Amino acid sequence: MILAPMQGLTEVLFRRVYEECFPVAITSAVAPFIALTRNMRFSSDNAQIADVLPENNVNSIPVIPQILGKETDEFITLSNRLYELGYNEVNWNMGCPMRAIAAKHRGSGILPYPDEVRAILDKVVPGIKMKLSVKVRLGLKDKNDIFHLVPVLNDYPLASVTIHPRLGRQQYTGHPDLDTFGEVMPLLKAPVIYNGDILTAADAQHIHERFPQVADIMVGRGILYNPTLPLALNNLSLNIQHSSLTKHFIRRLMEEIQLRMPTDESRIRKMKEYWCMLWKSLPITEMQAREVLRQEKLTTVEKMIYDFLQ
Repeated sequence: MILAPMQGLTEVLFRRVYEECFPVAITSAVAPFIALTRNMRFSSDNAQIADVLPENNVNSIPVIPQILGKETDEFITLSNRLYELGYNEVNWNMGCPMRAIAAKHRGSGILPYPDEVRAILDKVVPGIKMKLSVKVRLGLKDKNDIFHLVPVLNDYPLASVTIHPRLGRQQYTGHPDLDTFGEVMPLLKAPVIYNGDILTAADAQHIHERFPQVADIMVGRGILYNPTLPLALNNLSLNIQHSSLTKHFIRRLMEEIQLRMPTDESRIRKMKEYWCMLWKSLPITEMQAREVLRQEKLTTVEKMIYDFLQ
């Protein structure tokens, strides 16, 4: 099972704590994307680059860096620098649904333009020293985008193709289009990884049963809603009740936020970002969870969360 990239959530702080608490649950993680810019510098001052630096990922889930953008020279330079740091695979984000990104033919915004994708791959694939995988959606506004893209992707030795079977314009609304996913998967030469709405062990079992050829499953929101989900998916048991494991994980995550974030304002913001999803794994009501989000003092936020973890 692979941890999905979620900007602001599945970054190194989260990955380290998760590996500490659930060391056999996740095999790898695709890191939140590094956005390309013209003449970008490879610098630890860039938070997106710092997120994948090996020295920051000690005791973390093994990471695959992800790149967002279409600037081929910068793509090659960044990938080869990552290769020098020990990475052997990089993932190209062609699935981000954010409108501001898609409007620039980035993320899912490039899916309707297979000729642009081919032009980028023609330069990037021979220019990088590492394996390349891609993450896509079915299209931006039309699911037929993926069928026009398949012949392009098949012309390159991709490590894998991860498909989130929604359209970019859907964001995360509606339901994954499993029928179209089933049509596309056998057309691709590269191994196919499924991503999208794996919220329970039953969801994962359904995907494996319906699509036995799927190479792996990528899980994002499901892990934030239920941190012990991978244990159920992998039939793992640590001889401790999952509720105790969940509370321990949330407590450790909050402790690391207190330790690593530089200001009280950033600590409050980060705690609330996680709390918006993690509260669902606890035996509390939405009204109780929202009360935490209304607080403005760090000490109050901390106390309320820790009280729920007793």
